[in-house]
Amino acid sequence: MVARVKTVAFQGIDVLEVDVQVQIVPSSFVGIVVVGLPDKAVGESRERVRGALGAIGLGLPPKRVVVNLAPADVLKEGSHFDLPIALAVLGAMGVLPADELARFTALGELGLDGTIAAVAGVLPAAIHAVEMERGLICPAAQGGEAAWAGGLEVVAPPNLLALINHFKGTQILASPQPRIADGISTHLDLRDIKGQETAKRALEVAAAGGHNLLRL
Repeated sequence: MVARVKTVAFQGIDVLEVDVQVQIVPSSFVGIVVVGLPDKAVGESRERVRGALGAIGLGLPPKRVVVNLAPADVLKEGSHFDLPIALAVLGAMGVLPADELARFTALGELGLDGTIAAVAGVLPAAIHAVEMERGLICPAAQGGEAAWAGGLEVVAPPNLLALINHFKGTQILASPQPRIADGISTHLDLRDIKGQETAKRALEVAAAGGHNLLRL
C-alpha cells in the first residue's frame, strides 16, 4: 500500500504541489529512505520523523520505509516537509485514515519531542490549498496566519500527538481565527526569498564589500 499526503514546494513566488508517497516494504535494510531530489534539510527529516514518532510511543516497523517526493525532478528544499512525511508514514502504518489525510495539504517542522515548529510559506500554502479545495494542516503558531486565506479548514496542532488525537476524535482542535503574528519585523530579509540563489549571492557580496550594484 502507498500512503499519500499533499504538501508544497516553493520556487520564487510560485507554489508547486508535491505528492508525498510512502511505502513500507520488507527488506534487509531497515530505515527511512527519501527520494525525489531532496536537499540536505529534507534528507535530515528522516531522523526528525523517527524521533517525533518515538516521542509519542510509536516505533517504525522493522522494514524499509520509502518516501518519494513527486514530481521527482523538482528540488525539494526546507524543513516543512517533516510533517507531511510523518503523516504519510502514519497513513502507511494504518495509524491514520488515508481518506482523511487526502483532504489536506500539510507543512511543518518536527522536533524530536513531537512538537510542530513554525515554517516559512504558510499563507501561500493556504491559498494554494483553497485553490485545490483542500484544508491545511500547519503549526499551531501559524494557524491564525493560514486562516487569512479564508474558505478552508485549518488544523493547527501544537504537536504530533494532538494531531493524531484530532483525527481520531479524542481531542478536537479549535479552528484558528485570522490574526497578525507576534513579533513581525518591518524590515526586509533575504531569508524570506525562496530560490533566486544567484541574485541573493550578488546582493550579499555587494553589501559585504561595500560595492555598487546595478539592477537591470
